Amino acid sequence: MKAIIINDFGGTDKLQYTELPEPAIKENEVLVKVNAIAINPVDVKTRAGKGVAGRIKNEMPIILGWDISGVVTATGSDVKEFSVGDEVFGMVNFPGHGKAYAEYVAAPASHLAKKPANVTHQQAAATTLAALTAYQALFQQAALQKGQRVLVHAAAGGVGHFVVQLAKHIGAHVIGTSSAGNRDFVMELGADEHVDYKNQLFEEVVKDVDLVFDGVGGDMVRRSIQVVKPGGKIISIPTGVPAEVVDAAKENGVNAFFFLVQSNGTDMAALADLLERGIIRPYVNHFDFSQMDLAHQQQETGSTRGRIVLTLP
Repeated sequence: MKAIIINDFGGTDKLQYTELPEPAIKENEVLVKVNAIAINPVDVKTRAGKGVAGRIKNEMPIILGWDISGVVTATGSDVKEFSVGDEVFGMVNFPGHGKAYAEYVAAPASHLAKKPANVTHQQAAATTLAALTAYQALFQQAALQKGQRVLVHAAAGGVGHFVVQLAKHIGAHVIGTSSAGNRDFVMELGADEHVDYKNQLFEEVVKDVDLVFDGVGGDMVRRSIQVVKPGGKIISIPTGVPAEVVDAAKENGVNAFFFLVQSNGTDMAALADLLERGIIRPYVNHFDFSQMDLAHQQQETGSTRGRIVLTLP
């Protein structure tokens, strides 16, 4: 099978196309012939030696990637929920070694869901790590409720554009930050208000929110403390939250914390249902598998609208 590996960490020049044997599957796994792969900020961070590199650095050569959509070609002896020929999608083995940049992926059945028939493999691949992050953060970490106010930083980004849609779906009041050029996009996703972060300080125009979702990092958590109600939450996904910022939030009655998504087929099935009903819809930037270096470079700009998806031949 065709695959992309890295033998050490660094720039996009480290991405190497190669031929490898198809992976063997365990009793609880299925073999997936991959039609589409999505990439995330964690892909480029890990390639550079950050992200989850520390967890998998001893497994060189590494096959990056976690987000796939494809067709089951073999099943392990313990797998009952999938059969050969099923179209499936999911985030595989995150935050471990997903090995998704390949024509075939051995995936735990418990990390996958059946792909809805009315969405493409590209759309399904896009609705994986980013959508799972949004789903788990909003409903499991924050227990978001109808009528609550949510501020979404980077609302046009991969995770952010799912946060807006999911929060709006349950009846929250959604405020999204993005550049002015993405304002219409963010509003079309369902946001009630928009803040142009380049020309406005959000902390001067936003107040009394129940939840802040931070997809930016840096000093965004510290700046967000003042807009959250006592008892509210700030969830940050790009990096950890420094202890002094956690303490500053506590002084204001706010719980600020870092959250890392986990592979979960049950949650993927919930997303599949939302996809099938048209409640969430991914925005997809299309690349070919042969353009992985260009896809990584685009992801590194930090200004990509929605998701980056690569199609395999």
